[in-house]
Amino acid sequence: MSNSDLFQGYKGKALEVLKKYNVRVWGQAEINTTRGAFKGTVLPRSENDDEFHIVLKVITGYNIGIDVNNITSMTETGFKKANYAIPEKEFPYTKGLPSVKLFGTGGTIASRLDYRTGAVIPAFSPGELYGAVPELADICNLETEKIFAVFSENMGPAQYIALAKAIGKEIEKGTDGIVIGHGTDTLHHTGAALTFMCQNLPVPVVLVGSQRSSDRPSSDAALNLMHAMKTAGESDIAEVLVCMFGPTSDEYGLLHKGTRVRKMHSSYRSTFRTIGDTPVAMVSRDKITPIKKTYNKRRSDKDVVIKPYFSDKVTMLYYYTGMKPDTIDLLVEAGYKGIIFVGTGLGHVNKELYPAIERAQKAGVHMYMTLQTIWGYVHMFVYDTGRDMMAKGIIPAGNMLPEVAYIKLGWALGQTDDPEEVKRIMLTPINDEITEREPYNGYLVYQGGVPEVEDFIRRVHK
Repeated sequence: MSNSDLFQGYKGKALEVLKKYNVRVWGQAEINTTRGAFKGTVLPRSENDDEFHIVLKVITGYNIGIDVNNITSMTETGFKKANYAIPEKEFPYTKGLPSVKLFGTGGTIASRLDYRTGAVIPAFSPGELYGAVPELADICNLETEKIFAVFSENMGPAQYIALAKAIGKEIEKGTDGIVIGHGTDTLHHTGAALTFMCQNLPVPVVLVGSQRSSDRPSSDAALNLMHAMKTAGESDIAEVLVCMFGPTSDEYGLLHKGTRVRKMHSSYRSTFRTIGDTPVAMVSRDKITPIKKTYNKRRSDKDVVIKPYFSDKVTMLYYYTGMKPDTIDLLVEAGYKGIIFVGTGLGHVNKELYPAIERAQKAGVHMYMTLQTIWGYVHMFVYDTGRDMMAKGIIPAGNMLPEVAYIKLGWALGQTDDPEEVKRIMLTPINDEITEREPYNGYLVYQGGVPEVEDFIRRVHK
């Protein structure tokens, strides 16, 4: 074994300490420090990390960094090089269970930690997911297909179109439901795209991901997968749904419409929230409990309508105070045909942008207004600013979420460039991307520290 294999990624002072005490990477070690004693497995370091820490995977499964300046002694008590690969298994067939197709696209639900770089990388094929979550065999008869192996930030129009076509073909084969493993960062973008591209669904199409990778003790990957498979196989909700944790605990998942959901926290397992409405349903390993009374119901036919269109000459412009006209002019010069404004308040931008907006209108750019507030409706009749912008060609998009409006405009312009037809498509709801009203419990944002909120948290949970 070469020296580099013994001390993968370590350099400088950390490498000196490992050599001094004859402790190798993948060695089980007892480390005494000025801050206490630790036991665990020495892990490789990222090639780009500093030279002053040794990484130890402790018995709980978490990784900790130990400052080499605090180490007083180290002893290697054993050695076993870890293998984080999960072998693929052929999924068993059980008569009477529903048939579900899992499309793999990548993301944290299908990934592992690369200790060489310290990054989470797409690595698990869909077949390996069964090896990791054997409980899936009790829920459905599963077929898997790896469509992509990318992080969700690399998903885009080409992937949306490929997924929509794959969904159409799978429904024609007679599957009982479809699950799509997807990274969480842009999962809601894909949910919106597939809602528009896959209409009149006879079966559920469920997007699922995880906030924490499969090698972490707190990973939500397995439970999210079980919930998604149960939804796809058994639910009567024939829509594009996002299935993720409800609370931060393991109690239940929530099913969100693909057009009304948003990722709202960078790391919480309960990051996804329905905005301006309630989730469609709750799901646990035992049952599916509807929350909404009306939704598109499962059918026995195969009459799905696939509309795989998208123009990538669309952008989303988040307004900020002091924005200059050349921001818009440059987009027009670059050939963009659609702009989703994300405006302040009821849907406003500054007057300095007016000449550029007029130039964009004359150039045939389709412009729609959404809100930075996330919740609520665009109301451009209230103030002169809004009226002025409508006169210059900006169309209010109701309570459509900014990302959803961006996806829908790209989808609309993939079909037509006629302003009236684009407007008709944009303002005609397909699955609640615009609603007549928001329910009283569609906006719940409470502040910590307030007595009644603190009492609620103590009595219930996050």
